Amino acid sequence: MNQIDLTNRCAIVTGGAQGFGRAVTERFVKSGAKVAIWDHDSALADKTAKEIGSAVIALKVDVTDPAAVETARDETLKAFGRIDILVNNAGIAGVNRTVWETDLEEWRKVLRINLDGPFICCKAIVPQMLAQKYGRIVNIASIAGKEGNPNAAHYSASKAGLIALTKSLGKELAQHDITVNAVTPAAAKTAIFDQLTQTHIDFMLSKIPKGRFVLVEELAAMVAWLASEDCSFSTGAVFDISGGRATY
Repeated sequence: MNQIDLTNRCAIVTGGAQGFGRAVTERFVKSGAKVAIWDHDSALADKTAKEIGSAVIALKVDVTDPAAVETARDETLKAFGRIDILVNNAGIAGVNRTVWETDLEEWRKVLRINLDGPFICCKAIVPQMLAQKYGRIVNIASIAGKEGNPNAAHYSASKAGLIALTKSLGKELAQHDITVNAVTPAAAKTAIFDQLTQTHIDFMLSKIPKGRFVLVEELAAMVAWLASEDCSFSTGAVFDISGGRATY
């Protein structure tokens, strides 16, 4: 593991109890940061925090609820004193169906969590970053947001929206020492696979030139650099980690 210096930095990782979020949390802690896991599954979040160690706290948060996010922000500030890094990772895949077979509420549920959630978290955290004149925001988008996956229009649209949110907010904060970037990973073998059909999983794998899914540790390494002081000039950008599926 290459060393990335996050010493004394304080981070929030939404959906940090498992999958990408847990891998990012572990990498941050190894790099010297303290991390607040924000997750709707409080039991799993508590378990993860205890397993990683004393540098991690766990808070039950519904990222689609502005009041809950603001309360969690205040609790995180009380525990850490500052918030330097926000990783918007919480997300769901939704049910694999064609557009015309997708229920409207299913569409809205995916958009609420995957797009409204990061917006609500950014809205709550950015003023704090502006006040301290420093911040790093990393949004976990998806290759589906670039290309659009069939039978996953709600997920693809939510991640495309998150990419656009990244670009807009990055420009708004460009005059401050606050960067906003997104990563677009290929799929990884995490709990989100439980929401997908085997046909859809096979389709995603067939599109990756490397012939395998991304490892959560590979994604965490990229996020750690984007969350560091070294990432000082890249903002509003999208960083590909799709095994060659998208090269733009």
